[in-house]
Formats: sequence, C-alpha cells, structure tokens
Amino acid sequence: MIRVADLDPASPDAPVAAHYGDPVREQRLLDNEVGLVDRSHRGVLAVPGPDRLDWLHNLTTQHLTGLAAGTGTELLVLSPHGHVEQHAVLTDDGTTAWLDVEPGQAVPLLAFLSRMVFLTRVEPADVTADFALLSLVGPDTDEALVTLGVGALLPPDVTEVPAAKFATGSVPSRPTTVYDTAPVPDFDGWARRMPGGADLLVPRGAVDDLVKAAGVPVAGIWAYEAMRVAARRPRFGFETDHRTLPAEVGWTAAAVHLEKGCYRGQETVARVHHLGRPPRRLVLLHLDGITTDEPPPVGAPVQAGDRQVGFVGTAVRHHELGMVALALVRQNVADDADLRVGPASAAIDPI
Repeated sequence: MIRVADLDPASPDAPVAAHYGDPVREQRLLDNEVGLVDRSHRGVLAVPGPDRLDWLHNLTTQHLTGLAAGTGTELLVLSPHGHVEQHAVLTDDGTTAWLDVEPGQAVPLLAFLSRMVFLTRVEPADVTADFALLSLVGPDTDEALVTLGVGALLPPDVTEVPAAKFATGSVPSRPTTVYDTAPVPDFDGWARRMPGGADLLVPRGAVDDLVKAAGVPVAGIWAYEAMRVAARRPRFGFETDHRTLPAEVGWTAAAVHLEKGCYRGQETVARVHHLGRPPRRLVLLHLDGITTDEPPPVGAPVQAGDRQVGFVGTAVRHHELGMVALALVRQNVADDADLRVGPASAAIDPI
C-alpha cells in the first residue's frame, strides 16, 4: 500500500496511512459501501499445539474449550484485581490459534503467555514480522469477500449478557461472541467476520496482491477510527487505563464469559457484574468544535466544573456527527451534565 498521509510519529498508528487524500470521502465509503484499511501495524501471535484452547481458556476471560475450528472470538487477560491488561481477537484454524493485538502489545502478551506454558503442549510465538492484518469495512463487505474467493460469512453471533443476579446455567458453555472465519484461498490467509466488516490475516508478502485482487478502494486509519468511535467500540490503550474493568467499556458481552471456570481476576468480574454498577462507563461525547477544531489527545481530562470526571480516549472528526470522542467517565456523571474537554464544551450522547 502507498501511504499518502502520516500520523504523529508518537501515535501507535503511525506505521499505517492516516488517509489517502480525502478522509471525509473515505469515511463515507466505509459508511455506505466498502473499503480496505491497512491495519498491518497490529501485533500477531501464533499459538499452535493440541492444548492451545484449553490453555487459553484457563488464562483468559473467554470460554474457549468448545471453540470450533474455523471460528473466532475475543478475549481479555486481566490482572489479579480484574483490571484489563490485554485485549486480543482470536481466530482458530484447527491447528493454530491466531491472536491479533494492539500495536506494541505482542511482546508483553507473549511474555505473559510464555510464563504460563509449564508442561502444556503449546508453542506461542510472535509472528508480527510475517503476518499482516487488513480490514474490509462497510455494508458491501460480503461482495468483496466473494471477489476474494472467500464467500459471504455469517454475522457475529453474540450471546445476551445475563441480568446482574442471574441463575446458574444462564450462560451457554460456548464463547460469548463467535465470529465466522474462512480461508482466503489464493493468499494462504484467513478472513474473519467482525462487527461492521471483516478482518483479513495474510502473509505480509501477499498484501499488495490481495489489495489488487479485492478490487475495492483503500481507506486510511482516520476513517476506520471514525467508524469505530461512532459505533462506540473501545480500543485497548485508548479507551482504557491501568484501572479499567471489562464492564466499564462494554467488553462483558464480547470477551467475558460469566460462568466459566476460575481465571485471574474472575472474582472482581463477578462482583462488579452482580452489583450491576461499574465505577465508570464508556460514553460518546459531542464536542462543540467552535473553540478549537483540533481533536483532543488521548487521555485529555473530561471536566465537570473544576472536577475531573473522566478522560478522553479517541477523538475524531466524523463526516456526519462532527467532532466526537469516546470517553471513560464516572458512573454518576449525568447524561445532561455540562462538561468540558480543554477549551471545548462537551455533551454526552445518551443513545
């Protein structure tokens, strides 16, 4: 891919293209048709071995023992106190579990997993240098998958999160989210259906040929992030900090099984769910865009009067919503609270 615009070198997204000349057009493309986004800066781990799913089941928040070959899901690694330390998206091809993670997170996740191998028949490895992740985004994703020889994939299958005080047996013994996957036949890779599109995991040497074969326009990470923010999907390291609990950012549905066996941090997850009120919540903020047209940086304080009540994760210029941001704020902040982010007025979108 040809990079047309660069991001701030300090950004984790700096290795990929911000846009390809017209970020607003690229957003509309992802919103109404389909585009291909370079997300090859994500880390990729391969975990082959016959014990891989049982092993990952015991270490993470997701129910993985019954994960069928050719499907995927999401999982979290938590601290002993239940704070999110890693978020990964998984694809299992029948012999290997492939985990893709945020830029820079493959090394720490591999270090954790390697410490947990013991006598288990698994061989986790960092294969980021060899494999790249691209994303098809938009309502016409299935047409692009057909062009690539993959065929249409089933939409994500997500189980309902039970009520705060649910009866034992309420949660099926399966991953809480199941993503359909299929081989990308001519590129020795995998396609995985995701909310809003599909991810393509392929050898790095095949990227340019795949872009040509897909036959869809490319879009930059700015457009991808605008779609993600509008959909209120959190991103590890952006909408999270060292204290983030899964329930605060909505990861209970996607990545946490509430009735599986013991794992690190489980007690906190169960306590927070049964209380039904995590300390903070993820919200979409509308920023006035009058005092400044520059999106606030990740971590910018959200103020209510002279009190800090949260922080901004990702802020974007959305082609329809204007300046918006995902923010993690205290649970008791009212939807109609008068908020500020730097010089800008901010309002919570209550939907």
